[in-house]
This record gives sequence, C-alpha cells and structure tokens, in this order.
Amino acid sequence: MKVEFVTQLRVTKNNGKWVLLCPFVIKIDGSPWVIPTEFETDFASVPRVPFAYLLAGDTAHKSAVLHDFLYEQQVDRKWADDVFYYAMKAEGVSQWRRDLMYRAVRLFGGEAYKKYTSKAN
Repeated sequence: MKVEFVTQLRVTKNNGKWVLLCPFVIKIDGSPWVIPTEFETDFASVPRVPFAYLLAGDTAHKSAVLHDFLYEQQVDRKWADDVFYYAMKAEGVSQWRRDLMYRAVRLFGGEAYKKYTSKAN
C-alpha cells in the first residue's frame, strides 16, 4: 500500500480539538481522498500516561488525521488501521513506533470506531 500526502496539514486548536483550516489531500494507492476544511481531530488518542505519551505521543499527526477521517467515513476498520500504518511510514515515523501505534489501534481502536458509528446513526 502506498500513501502520499499531497497537501500540507494546516490546523488550529478550538475547544480542545484540532480543526483543519483547509482541505487536506492524501493519495492512497493513487486514489485521492480529501479531508474537508473544519474536520475535527484529536490527532492520535494516546493516553497522557508519561511512558505511553513519551513513546507515541505528539507524533504522526498527518497519519492520525487521516485515520480519524477514515473511521468517521466508516470504511473497513482493518483497512483504515492498515492505511494508518503506511501513512506513518510515508510520514517518516520509525519502524518500532509504527509497529507500536499500529498494535495500539488494532487493540484499542474499536471504541473510537464505534463512536463514529453512533454519530452516523
């Protein structure tokens, strides 16, 4: 799988969430995906426990926005998690950190995915 970030990620913080200031365009296997202006994200939902945050916090912002968007769109969860992994690779995240963060979304991402499911209904 190949993920390419076409445009820059531009965000501002508003009421505890990060909000896109302009469309964010990504290509996944050559197909464009456009995340719209005003899309809200919390980036990667890493617990603020010092050790966990040290390992995985404040990293992979582009990948996290894409992952949140894919969850919101209710694409297949496994596919969204796989895209997250390859997006982190495209973003330059180290192999060990990609592996750690991928395992975390596979193990604990179900609740976030369900949250988006309930928003859609």
